[in-house]
Amino acid sequence: MADMLVIRGAREHNLKNLDLELPRDKLIVFTGLSGSGKSSLAFDTIYAEGQRRYVESLSAYARQFLGQMDKPDVDFIEGLSPAVSIDQKSTSRNPRSTVGTITEVHDYLRLLYARAGEPHCPLCGEPISRQTPQQIVDQVLALEPGTRFQVLAPVVRTRK
Repeated sequence: MADMLVIRGAREHNLKNLDLELPRDKLIVFTGLSGSGKSSLAFDTIYAEGQRRYVESLSAYARQFLGQMDKPDVDFIEGLSPAVSIDQKSTSRNPRSTVGTITEVHDYLRLLYARAGEPHCPLCGEPISRQTPQQIVDQVLALEPGTRFQVLAPVVRTRK
């Protein structure tokens, strides 16, 4: 994929045939006076086209449940990824809300890290691996007599 987001001929709302090249994978901030086109560029052009392309890539069955966005008034956009938009007015009033919780991607990331991640000891940095019950018993029996230790395990209340 291109390393730039290329926009040619953006005319959405008050944008006047704007041509722009933005670096991908960087933090970009749009600033300016009220009415200068910040929201028109960010929400009504870039986000709208990214969302529209994403929805187009879904099956016809999935698309029937989603609203189709209109194509923004732009000649050409290249290097665009699927987009998520969080409007500053629509965020939760919960001070603990994050981009992940608002977009509901947090739970999926948690699952990804739990399944694909490799846990490490927070003290020594060594990878943590699963042990059999016999390995645990052998490790405890190898301790000096009188050594204190804790046995910790999750409590399963109900199974699905």
